[in-house]
Amino acid sequence: MNIEELREYCLSIKGCTESLPFLRQNVLVFKIMDKMFAYIALEPKDGIFRVNLKCNPEKSIELRENYAGITATDFKSPLWNLVTLDSDVPNKLIKYLIQHSVDEVVQKLPKKKREEYLSL
Repeated sequence: MNIEELREYCLSIKGCTESLPFLRQNVLVFKIMDKMFAYIALEPKDGIFRVNLKCNPEKSIELRENYAGITATDFKSPLWNLVTLDSDVPNKLIKYLIQHSVDEVVQKLPKKKREEYLSL
């Protein structure tokens, strides 16, 4: 998956918005209900694009053990994974992880916001 395909897939998710809130860092952020579920630097690091995705901590550990292309983020939280595009992580799994990230965000929304999102 390349960065354009990633962007297109994220934008296909119900209620998704994109923004560049960190202009000096040139980071594209994807949100639902004003909550971030994915972000990616628009400049590749060492020629490689990596997307940050929310993840269930237990699932994070399993994914990091099974895929070299899934690692801890810079802030070492088990709640976020750094997924390398064009790595050993299949496109189908990347799409699943994007949706899982959205689900993690929706699950943590206040009940009223969650109901509002689900009714979109």
